[in-house]
Amino acid sequence: MLLAVLGFILLMLGLNAGRFSEGLVRLRGALLGLGLVFIGLGIALSTVVQIGAGQVGVQTLFGKVEPRILQPGLNVVNPLVDITRFDTRTQNYTMSAQHSEGQQAGDDAIRVLSADGLEVVIDLTVLYHVVASQTPKILSTIGEDYQDKIVRAISRTRIRDNAVYYDAVALYSTRREEFQTRILAAIEKDFRNAGLQLDQLLIRNIQLPESVKRSIESKISAEQEAQKMQFVVQKERQEAERKRVEAQGIADYQRIINAELSDKLLQYETIKANQAIATSENAKVIIMNGRGNGPQVLIGDK
Repeated sequence: MLLAVLGFILLMLGLNAGRFSEGLVRLRGALLGLGLVFIGLGIALSTVVQIGAGQVGVQTLFGKVEPRILQPGLNVVNPLVDITRFDTRTQNYTMSAQHSEGQQAGDDAIRVLSADGLEVVIDLTVLYHVVASQTPKILSTIGEDYQDKIVRAISRTRIRDNAVYYDAVALYSTRREEFQTRILAAIEKDFRNAGLQLDQLLIRNIQLPESVKRSIESKISAEQEAQKMQFVVQKERQEAERKRVEAQGIADYQRIINAELSDKLLQYETIKANQAIATSENAKVIIMNGRGNGPQVLIGDK
């Protein structure tokens, strides 16, 4: 468009050269020709618009939003339209108590009241994208600042509306996933009505009041101590059972020996033991036994 304006200026100079100086009169033809070329180039270039990857363009002509959506690449348009580009890729909006993490400076976490009247601080990240076919509607009804008007406002409101159904401890532990699913459904519906698509909702952190945190820590410590004592008792029971089985085995062994052992068996076992000693490579043994059925004399000389 700048070339067209420059060409128009050159054209006016050429047409009115006689009013300014004799030198311009001699250049009138060149000024007129150059002006027409610049105007032609300006108009030609202003009718071609490039839309980047992951974007779409919405045209506005004299304040009226046009329904035709410009796709990525080169597009031929009316040179008088204004082009508003929308990013259709996944975007994230973070609300965090950490000063450097969220889109807003400072502490931007969501503070809610739970069912038991306690204040709970929630850090949240919203992943969403603009629906390309809805961009003319977004521009005409919401504007380009849809992130503040829709994403931020609806997310904070829906979380506060749904947190009142849960106790603080339940939000922190047992019903956290249920709470996330519930607010996901509520926010997704509102986003869809506004022309946005909710991709994911991430509850990054839930911070409880200090008094509640201390109570939870004490309860967890007591439960861990109880589990430890259960383990010790179980171990002692197992050890007592082991000793009982061992004693029963010894008693059974003694009972069997007492019932089965005879003098002949003892004499036989004695003879085998003496033979083993007498034939040992590193022993010289003389054993004499005059008791029993007769004397035994076993001599080993190695």
